Amino acid sequence: MDFKHSETSLQLQQRVRDFMEAHVYPAEHVYYQQVQASDHPYRTPAVLQELKALAQAQGLWNLFLSSARGGLSNLDYAPVKEIMGRVLWAPEIFNCSAPDTGNMEVLSHYGTPAQKAKWLEPLMAGTIRSAFSMTEPAVASSDATNIQCEIRRDGDDYVINGRKWFTSGALNEECTLLIVMGKTDPDHADRHKQQSMILVPKNTPGVRIVRDITAFGYDDAPVGHPEIVYDNVRVPASNMLLGEGRGFEIAQGRLGPGRIHHCMRLIGCAQRALEMMCERANTRVAFGRALGEQGSVREDIAHSFCEIEQARLLTLNAADKMDREGNKAARDLIAAAKIVVPSMAARVIDRAIQIFGGAGVSQDTFLPRAYVYARFIRIGDGPDQVHLSAIGKDLLKRSAARAAA
Repeated sequence: MDFKHSETSLQLQQRVRDFMEAHVYPAEHVYYQQVQASDHPYRTPAVLQELKALAQAQGLWNLFLSSARGGLSNLDYAPVKEIMGRVLWAPEIFNCSAPDTGNMEVLSHYGTPAQKAKWLEPLMAGTIRSAFSMTEPAVASSDATNIQCEIRRDGDDYVINGRKWFTSGALNEECTLLIVMGKTDPDHADRHKQQSMILVPKNTPGVRIVRDITAFGYDDAPVGHPEIVYDNVRVPASNMLLGEGRGFEIAQGRLGPGRIHHCMRLIGCAQRALEMMCERANTRVAFGRALGEQGSVREDIAHSFCEIEQARLLTLNAADKMDREGNKAARDLIAAAKIVVPSMAARVIDRAIQIFGGAGVSQDTFLPRAYVYARFIRIGDGPDQVHLSAIGKDLLKRSAARAAA
């Protein structure tokens, strides 16, 4: 395997690294201070708006774009995304943050020319934001065929009724578009043809935000992950994506790249935690000697290094297969990375918290928020158990096919 990155990727890595050092790390605490001090907690803070304008002016914008669309291959994007991931809110600076990247990919691949002009172009320009509304509180949404939200045709419109939650990004005041997944044909014999996706402007009558949902007590402002009720929400039939019954197909196309992007970000979080761990162990003295002289601390650092390198190689392997054979062919490695990386990141960050002691659970480091992110992604975009089951099923099927041959 040759994971040598292109000259373009190497240059972008350095440019993003320099941008982070010069502008992002110094503003990390300022960002949260501005969010907390704002009279509108879901308003994008001024420091982030300034950094977005600066990144766009420097051409560090929409770096997630695939090579097929004039951007980077997945393999070349991986280390760039890892650098962004070292600060949880940094990807938005470069217009590379979830859920917008996934929604832009959906619109790019499946949207009509009119849908692209109305929604994709402003998303690419960063003048609006979006949200993805799939998960429901009343059913196990890890199996997307369970969803109950109704999308019913009524003349030239569709009428939407249902309740969603963890609709990430929907509370931000710049969010104007919701991509909603629901059932247009609940009685279809093929359970994977029952679902559809439709574009819903956030200001449509009947869209009612009930509450924000916290994760381990964090509200994740100014993004938010709200619970939303769709109460007789009426939108034009032209807002349907790809056609009725294509929702599951779109979801699979959207979630594969989204999963690998989370892995790239989490490797950045884990790498930063390891570097912080080493610095702390070299400078913090307890019982008359530096923490780094303690055998258990050295073991934690060594285990963390090994686990990060293993996870990074798996992620790069998945990205490379996506580039060479396509997302569908790479679904086994994407699933494997999605299983391995969040758990790895949570372990590494937990070790860093332990070495930092009280500071490790305080707002003085990024570690608590990073830990919550890593732990949450073991559920987000499909829980570990679903991916484990899928890989196991596929491996058994291959084994049976070989035996039959």
